[in-house]
Amino acid sequence: MTTDTHAELMELDHTRPLWRQIAAEIIRRIEDGTYPLGSRVPSTLEIAQEFGVVNATAAKAMRHVREAGYTRGEVGLGTFVADPLPPSEG
Repeated sequence: MTTDTHAELMELDHTRPLWRQIAAEIIRRIEDGTYPLGSRVPSTLEIAQEFGVVNATAAKAMRHVREAGYTRGEVGLGTFVADPLPPSEG
């Protein structure tokens, strides 16, 4: 049985902080429309499972994504892509 996950497309570099790599991947997915504006993003647990990391690492990555202005949380509902997105740094 195969699963179609984004993590299969990304190999984590264990010489750099994993949370930074995961945060960068989530931001990339938001910017390229994989996660459309206003859509729900995976939970911290789902991110941890997808990337094969502990929940604390996934939570730190998602906190960075939120603090960068790419997501917003709604109590009891989850985390959603911000609309509008912050200005691109590139």
